[in-house]
Amino acid sequence: MSRVVTSLTNPTVKAVRGLHLRKERDQSGLFVAEGLKIVTEAVELGRAPRILMYGKDAEGHPLLKRAIQATLAAKGEVIEVTQDILAKVSRRDNPQAVVAVFAQAYTSLSALDPAAAACFVALHRVRDPGNLGTIVRTADAAGCGAVILVGECCDPFSVEAVRATMGSIFAVPIVKASEAEFAGWRSDWPGSVVGTLLTAEVDHRQAVYERPALILMGNEQQGLTPDMAALCDVNVKIPMRGRADSLNLSVATGIMIYAAT
Repeated sequence: MSRVVTSLTNPTVKAVRGLHLRKERDQSGLFVAEGLKIVTEAVELGRAPRILMYGKDAEGHPLLKRAIQATLAAKGEVIEVTQDILAKVSRRDNPQAVVAVFAQAYTSLSALDPAAAACFVALHRVRDPGNLGTIVRTADAAGCGAVILVGECCDPFSVEAVRATMGSIFAVPIVKASEAEFAGWRSDWPGSVVGTLLTAEVDHRQAVYERPALILMGNEQQGLTPDMAALCDVNVKIPMRGRADSLNLSVATGIMIYAAT
């Protein structure tokens, strides 16, 4: 049912290692997810691996058996590999015992149903994959309807971003849109569009979040641009009581998501 690979020069191993590069992910439409927990989340949501690699440490685990069955049923490839291969594929000294390759999945703006959730999140030019992955995980925890990436953003399917989602990459619809596409789509949004600005005068706790609320966040360095801020019904601030003049993007987004929900 599976084959054993021990060579680091094996073509499949080299192809999986290559998925650390965005160019390879873009060309193949594939990405790497690490860990039995994340792979199990994917399988439970109907997303079978294209390639499933596992080490001796995971052999016999009931969740791995389920993942193997799902992979084979979907005509995927199951490979038992060495610890050295797992380390090379994941680029970690202490790799997970399971590594899988999945097809990327994006949702279109037109496919989103505003009535499906109380809150949706849009991120403009987010740069840090750890922030993006954490936001996807928080959006999943809060029951958000989607995470929308506006403009040039970091790759949600990078290894770093996928790690930070802890499996939520398979649960939350991910949308890509240009600034113009987002602006046109936003004009028909039935609820409140709320942004954050350091110069805003409205406290985030006093804002009206008419559901479905659309939370719009700017990037880590600049925050919301004037054009993006102008798309909001209201811009709010999160009070700073100490010496720090701003919050990490993923923390600020989490605060806004829970304020809205």
